[in-house]
Amino acid sequence: MRHHRHDVSASITVFLIAVPLSLGIALATGAPLQSGLVAAAVGGIVAGLLGGTPLQVSGGATSLVVVTAGLVERYGWRATCAITVLAGLAQLLLGGLRVARAALAVSPAIVHGMLAGIGTVIAIGQLHVVLGGSPQVSAVDNIAALPDQLMHSHPVTPVIGAATAAVLLGWPRLRSRFRALRAVPAPLAAVAMATAVSAAWSVPRVDLPRWTAPGLPAPPGGPATAIVAAVLTVTLVASMESLLSAVAVDALQTRRPGPHAPPARLDRELLGQGAANVVSGLLGGLPVAGGAMRGSANVEAGALTRRSTVLHGVWVLLCAGFAAGVLEEIPLAALAALVMLVGVRMVSFAHIRHIQRHREFPVYAVTLGTVVVFGVLQGVAAGIAVAAALALHRITRIRVTVTQEGGCHRVRASGQLTFLAVPRLAKAFAEVPAGANVVVELDGSFMDHAAYEALNAWSTRHRSRGGRVVLGDGDGRAVSEPVSAHTCRPWTPWRNHHCTRPTAVPATSGGQLLGGVGNFQRHTAPLVRDELARLAREGQQPGQLFLTCADSRLVTSMITSSGPGDPFTVRNVGNMVPPPESDASCDSVAAAVEYAVDVLQVSSITVCGHSGCGAMQALLGSAHEPGAQTPLARWLRHGRPGLSRLTAATAAGPVGAAAPRTAPGSDAAPVPSALPRFEDRPAADDQELLALINVMTQLENLTAHPCVAQRVADGTLHLHGMYFHVAEAQAYILDPPTGVFVPVRPGTGVPGAPGGEAATSAAIPATKV
Repeated sequence: MRHHRHDVSASITVFLIAVPLSLGIALATGAPLQSGLVAAAVGGIVAGLLGGTPLQVSGGATSLVVVTAGLVERYGWRATCAITVLAGLAQLLLGGLRVARAALAVSPAIVHGMLAGIGTVIAIGQLHVVLGGSPQVSAVDNIAALPDQLMHSHPVTPVIGAATAAVLLGWPRLRSRFRALRAVPAPLAAVAMATAVSAAWSVPRVDLPRWTAPGLPAPPGGPATAIVAAVLTVTLVASMESLLSAVAVDALQTRRPGPHAPPARLDRELLGQGAANVVSGLLGGLPVAGGAMRGSANVEAGALTRRSTVLHGVWVLLCAGFAAGVLEEIPLAALAALVMLVGVRMVSFAHIRHIQRHREFPVYAVTLGTVVVFGVLQGVAAGIAVAAALALHRITRIRVTVTQEGGCHRVRASGQLTFLAVPRLAKAFAEVPAGANVVVELDGSFMDHAAYEALNAWSTRHRSRGGRVVLGDGDGRAVSEPVSAHTCRPWTPWRNHHCTRPTAVPATSGGQLLGGVGNFQRHTAPLVRDELARLAREGQQPGQLFLTCADSRLVTSMITSSGPGDPFTVRNVGNMVPPPESDASCDSVAAAVEYAVDVLQVSSITVCGHSGCGAMQALLGSAHEPGAQTPLARWLRHGRPGLSRLTAATAAGPVGAAAPRTAPGSDAAPVPSALPRFEDRPAADDQELLALINVMTQLENLTAHPCVAQRVADGTLHLHGMYFHVAEAQAYILDPPTGVFVPVRPGTGVPGAPGGEAATSAAIPATKV
């Protein structure tokens, strides 16, 4: 019954977003406006029932606006419906062949470039509607006609469009200030405001035709190759958007606490989308695809099962049948502004920066430009060609240098050694004098037969002339050296760090530290210098605050798979968060929290405890009594509330056996005296149990800070508890309603989620994603 309440509430929220968006997409394609409502209803009911992502919400596809508009212009509406049916059948075939994962192998630069190109075309075309005109056939024509459209714009529609855009952009801020507005989605608020403002003027409005039995789709006329290309384009774009959205929605819902829907099954999702497209095309609806915007709204509204998705489709169907008169009061300029802003948001500057960081911007730019000028299928093909060319260039690029260090010549070859590298190797070897001592460093992961033969032949020849050759890796260490002598290169498993101790320095902690710094300067610094230079220019922009213990065994960057610029990390003895105004000696942690929340605007805070914590051991022992005045004793008093909670709770039963004291089915949080517990095992001892309680206590202390409490209340900051078992290298995430620490499963990065089709790189809070 509890799930029913959440699902009904979420379905109404998504319905209020889907109606104006569906009408706007239909308007942008030039299709009958009712076709957008048909697609929303079919997407919700059919794809919702049959799809593999329970919380995915399908409907008219934003990414197919440009494609559908071209099909309507060229073949007519009934023929476009036939192409939609054929694309659905193609999706059913691909889903049956289980190739859904193959679609995710396309470079992200191509996908984001395609979406950005489509968004650009949408925005330019809908700008004409906002100005009171009609979009042209292509983006190039729209750009060419824009000056004349600006000269002869409608006197009122630009004002309506601007007001709609202003409400859409400003609504999130209003929702954060006024609690009563949080249940109203931005699209509904914007369209309702535009409808009210335009009531006094005569402007173009929604014109829904009378609902009649849909006519059968008509076979498209024209060359068979053009029709096949159209079907493939609709299939490709709809499938890509649906699968990428499914992965995003699945990752989003698994990050929130509480019960989760089953993980995404991508092949089933493709089958569900295919069935929805077949039905939508037969009923006269737009092509259907899953949408990240509607799906994320569904998750954020609290949906728990696919019931919310199906109900949203039912509400759309009822609205189309009984509220047509209300919909016909909506001005077209408001819908055009809504879709135009959606198109603008498809050009993500965050994606551009990420792609530039990975040196994929040429792929992105070519895909975007080709989509705008020629079309979606051509843009994807051009992006694939450029991506293949860049990959080939990187594979074949090699740098060979020869240096002399003392009495030794060092030949460094960086890159993949293929037959194309043989001439450069031969040229480098020719610079080495006969009889010299040579170290050949191979800093690559691949060597083909031709390169191996060239290297082996030269080595044999050089040794026969009295020379000495040592083949080494990127650290200059001999390849033949036993593997037990670990080479601490970046991103390799750690063993003992003996390699960081320079031979000229005694094997002390200081010597190891200096050796490690030297290794960093030689091997790691060249790899991270560009990224650190960018961070130095742009400043830090972390998304999370990670607060953990100062224990040397707790390596935060290793646990969170993060790097420079990712988490804002605060470490202290016992991962304590002193309550505000406790005393001036605790200002360090409070200042870090305030800086992270108010200045850096982090979106989450994670408090992480760990096994074998010395602070917990000290609290349980007698060495640091409450009245002691040593600095450590004064600091540990911030952990004594957790110790009191442990004492009170364990008085009623054995350690590790107590469960959170809540009534069955209750939404209430556990009472303070209840013990937290692990999902998969009992707590090992009092010390481990106190570490879990301490995490919960410090989270409570966090909410006492005004800056944290305000943003948590606004819904812009999320708090997470975490526990790391050092010996087992196992992380656990706290589920606050139950007080249960759930293990993070390998391969998923999220607690409690089994591996499978939906396994993604989504990580626990405060990690690099």
